[in-house]
Amino acid sequence: MRIISGKHKGRNLIAPKKLPVRPTKDMAKESLFNILNNSYYFPDLKVLDLFTGTGNISYEFSSRGVEDILAVDAHAGCIDFIDKTVTLLDMNIRTLKSDVFSFLQRNTEKFDIIFADPFYDMDLSDFEKLPQMVFENELLLEDGVLIIEHSNHTSLAELPHYKNSRKYGGSVFSFFEM
Repeated sequence: MRIISGKHKGRNLIAPKKLPVRPTKDMAKESLFNILNNSYYFPDLKVLDLFTGTGNISYEFSSRGVEDILAVDAHAGCIDFIDKTVTLLDMNIRTLKSDVFSFLQRNTEKFDIIFADPFYDMDLSDFEKLPQMVFENELLLEDGVLIIEHSNHTSLAELPHYKNSRKYGGSVFSFFEM
């Protein structure tokens, strides 16, 4: 995995093979950040990265100047890898080992951007719970956005607060707003 832009541009990171992850492809990640760059000033953002896996998206936000990032994942190996990378690159990324749905239920912190990259084969009912919990618990700041990455075989267009989707290869980013 490669950091595309910012302070650590071009930096390659190699995650342990034993982690249960599927990092976002560079082309899709670059396109996503081009979209976000047109709407947000990164140093002012507060970001939540759910199902963070290797931390790929969190590293990209941090490299571009975001200083308030929380990365949540249930897998201890993923959290350990991120913690080591954060120390190595001197990044401001907090980590939390937790089931994402349990975290969303009890969290009271609000964010400008919530990015979720669950397993592509997660049940549709669980995909539906993500925006439901984010909006019911009012976890977005004003003008905030929830972005869910999913397979092009899954459609989230019928869910409340859905705004639009962008497709890149086999991946789709669905955007949700108030």
